[in-house]
Amino acid sequence: MEKILIADDNQNITNILKDYAQREGFDVYVAEDGERALQLVAQHRFAMILLDVMMPVMDGFDVCKSIRSHSNVPIIMITARGDDYDRIMGLDIGADDYIVKPFVPAEVMARIRAILRRIGHTQNANILEIDSLMVNLDEYEVRIDNEPILLTKKEIEILWTLMEFPNRVFTRDNLLDKVWGTDYYGDSRTVDSHIKRLRSKLDGKGSMGWAVATVWGLGYKFEVNHNAS
Repeated sequence: MEKILIADDNQNITNILKDYAQREGFDVYVAEDGERALQLVAQHRFAMILLDVMMPVMDGFDVCKSIRSHSNVPIIMITARGDDYDRIMGLDIGADDYIVKPFVPAEVMARIRAILRRIGHTQNANILEIDSLMVNLDEYEVRIDNEPILLTKKEIEILWTLMEFPNRVFTRDNLLDKVWGTDYYGDSRTVDSHIKRLRSKLDGKGSMGWAVATVWGLGYKFEVNHNAS
């Protein structure tokens, strides 16, 4: 079982992330301050570190710099500080990603999966699960509450693309490039048609905590409603 470290002094945040990470199959360790985080890093081999910036004893930036002096373990900074300067600083000192509170726990898990897939560190790179919804790209299978949902190949690929980054908006052109390919020269309204059919097959099934949502004037997103604060 791969180990993950969650370093944050907010117990509500750590409890939520711990619950989600355990559901993903991680062995979860929690640190309430930066010094304890470094102690745990010295004692264990972690697959991923979730690191808050504003922590007692030692802040997340200093912890990140210390870890980067000897390890390339993936680090995601999670903080209430959303200024561009803080984001840039976090990435410049070696963080792999940066998420601002309040966040959606499912999005944090999706970003963890994306980073681990990128470095070839996960065994189920072609399976996504969010709440009651599961997409398996190896078998082109979609299930809601473990019941199979019959979708076309393109509908599955659209759903997968949206689910990889919950709450991120994809324009029609984004989806055309990712699903149909950059050499596709058809009408972008084909995306609207596929989304309409996809929704008709998903509506009324499973949890209401997620939806394929329209962002008017922009595009579409996989909306997850379980917010953490």
